[in-house]
Amino acid sequence: MKIGVHKVAMASPSDVSGLSRLIDSKEVNPAEIVALIGKTEGNGGANDFTRGFATLSYQLLLANRLGVSTKEVADRVAFVWSGGTEGVLSPHATIFTRSQSSGQASGPRLALGIEATRDILPEEVGTMVQVREVAAAVHRCLKQAGITDPADVHYVQVKGPLLTPATIADADARGKKLVTRDPNGSKAFARGATGLGVALGLGEVKEGDLSDEIIARRLDLFSSVASTSAGGELKNCEILLFGNSPAATSDYRIGHGILSDVIDAAGVRAALKSAGLSDPSSSDGLSRIAAVFAKADASPNGLIRGRRTTMLSDADINYERHARAALGAVIASITNDPAIFVSGGTEHQCAPGEAPIAVIVKV
Repeated sequence: MKIGVHKVAMASPSDVSGLSRLIDSKEVNPAEIVALIGKTEGNGGANDFTRGFATLSYQLLLANRLGVSTKEVADRVAFVWSGGTEGVLSPHATIFTRSQSSGQASGPRLALGIEATRDILPEEVGTMVQVREVAAAVHRCLKQAGITDPADVHYVQVKGPLLTPATIADADARGKKLVTRDPNGSKAFARGATGLGVALGLGEVKEGDLSDEIIARRLDLFSSVASTSAGGELKNCEILLFGNSPAATSDYRIGHGILSDVIDAAGVRAALKSAGLSDPSSSDGLSRIAAVFAKADASPNGLIRGRRTTMLSDADINYERHARAALGAVIASITNDPAIFVSGGTEHQCAPGEAPIAVIVKV
């Protein structure tokens, strides 16, 4: 398995010119594209339609280049978008290709497993049903990526559905109970369930400790490598599992770290070193950074290093947007690149107050 990593800038949610140029130049074979993870300039909320707009734009491009329908593209390529490019964060997309290779690398290299769950019903969002479906998909990802030891997994990105007015109405019509009737409020339950699904799939938690009642509540149960998002643009959960495998022949490696808060520069540097950059401050080291993926959240008590913040009390700006902007600036100041993936909400993703960060570097 050989994984390619290609980052392109986006001037708008419909801008696919960067990938189009890579295809034209033969740098990317569209038939080998298996996933895309990106940031759009939407609000990141339940009504953020930039994610669906961006997905459709890329699907149309690939459908044209491959001579297939957009449905076929949707079946073969996983699209994960996070809305919200506050502060210095720059809209972009990271495209992943996967091809067969008979070569041999010197040491474990980047491997990728991609799976999807069945459609999650509205009444299953934020429940153990969703947890178990994601855990089963994680098991399939491990096998697909050729990873036998969960310790070799450094990043598991899951995008799943949240509740929308339409799905709430559907559940009501069938007499089904929901975890919440608030579309934006459902994000915490949706992200939490998928985070616990990753933790269960990787053996970080025991199923006997889990129940519907603890989701988004008992945050001492978590995965240290999960990064989960929720949106109204999809009905199932898409799981992208990244790790290092001795069977892979990629030109890349991945590492991860844990951020103690949104200004944890030392945690960012530790993640870079985990990926193989011994001197992440050098110009050579910076040029080898292919992609950075991180989660951001407000501290549970609103304090950062003992100082009060208004993240949790600001009635005008959602705390996730504060957190994304803050962490984005810290990471960009170290990597010298604001085109980084920073997503809000860390329910069951690292211990309370902490957040995961993963880095892919060129070997």
